[in-house]
Amino acid sequence: MQSMMSFLRSPAVKNMQQGVWNLILLTMGSSICALAINGILIPRGFVSGGVAGVSLVLHYIMPYLPVSVLYLLFNVPLFAMGWKYVSRRFFLYSIVGTAIFAAAVQWISMPIPVSDPLLCALLAGIIMGIGNGIILRSVGSSGGTDIISVMFQTRFSVRMGNTVLAFNSIVLVAAAILFSLESALYTLVFIYVSSRILDLVVSGFSQRKSVMIISKARGDIIVRILKELNRGVTVIKGQGGYSGESTDIIYTVIAFRQLAGMKRLINEIDPSAFVVISDTAEVMGYRIGNQPHW
Repeated sequence: MQSMMSFLRSPAVKNMQQGVWNLILLTMGSSICALAINGILIPRGFVSGGVAGVSLVLHYIMPYLPVSVLYLLFNVPLFAMGWKYVSRRFFLYSIVGTAIFAAAVQWISMPIPVSDPLLCALLAGIIMGIGNGIILRSVGSSGGTDIISVMFQTRFSVRMGNTVLAFNSIVLVAAAILFSLESALYTLVFIYVSSRILDLVVSGFSQRKSVMIISKARGDIIVRILKELNRGVTVIKGQGGYSGESTDIIYTVIAFRQLAGMKRLINEIDPSAFVVISDTAEVMGYRIGNQPHW
């Protein structure tokens, strides 16, 4: 029994479990994206963003070219970027993810009974954002602009949703020129919603907040942050610009889910405390860090 437990805890088994979980995420996310593409985008004549959008535009112009085949072909040069600028693990999983995505687009199709074009654009954005977010929760991607987004995130700390939105503007211009301005505007709604949902799924739930507190009851606040929130605290020496009095500034970084508890804690101890709460792009460090996993 003990030998069995040791085997289950071995690095090889853990790596296998991680690999299976990543494949599940890639398959689940790709299937969700395929529902948006085949259930809404293609029937309504909308255009997606990035490489998928370019594939759709060419498919509309030349219907005999399958979207899945075009998507695979356009991804070949992007794989080299993933290999060079991210990691070999990301590159290998991205190849698998791209194949799964192409297969899902080819075989998964379910009509979605929504007729209003604006509602279709909103719903497609939500579905696609969730699907892409699930894919990027793995250690791979589905190819396309996902590879570029991860590269910009890891090398330049640019949010993935912003990168997707920037690259998709090219497809948006093409849709306006080749089809109609109305189609381009619906595509804009779809792209914007998709990019916001993508950020929410990938990093929104692990968002960190930095908190600065100036209070006369700083000792009590520090003790309760350490005990109740289990977060570290740094005390910064400061000075009032008008009064010239020396004061201590409490600085800490907490998870988003702890924000309500932090506000309640401060209000109970010192309702007149001066508090500044800020968003963080990334946090590096033990326990509280939220660095990308690629």
